[in-house]
Amino acid sequence: MAASLPEYFFRIRENGAFVFRVDTENRQRRIDMDQIAAVNIRNGEIKPHGGRALSDQDLAAIKSWMTERSAVLAARDIDDIKRAVDHLSLTAHWAQTKASPDQLEAVTDDLLLAMHDLRSVLVRKKADRLMKQAPKGD
Repeated sequence: MAASLPEYFFRIRENGAFVFRVDTENRQRRIDMDQIAAVNIRNGEIKPHGGRALSDQDLAAIKSWMTERSAVLAARDIDDIKRAVDHLSLTAHWAQTKASPDQLEAVTDDLLLAMHDLRSVLVRKKADRLMKQAPKGD
């Protein structure tokens, strides 16, 4: 089992991860994990842990993980939005076919405000994109 373990382990946290070097080459043949850094995905910061210096190999592994993790998070964002679209459709169907007047009363204002806010943002962003694409006049 120990031979198949990765050299690094990334303990995910909200803004990134704590980075551990995995060591299986010790006298007790136990798995030791030594924290070597903390990573912040949002600002790209890599902080060595405990005043240590990171090797080029450490930095390369961390930067590779950061690139892969950013791609995973971006894909999840799009998937979450597509799920939200599905939920909106399901909500419309529910409101039309199943909701009681009391249920509708409980959610209508919140839904209308959230949809109005979303629509305003989407229309503004769409207009911004169209303005950037429009040919410049003389």
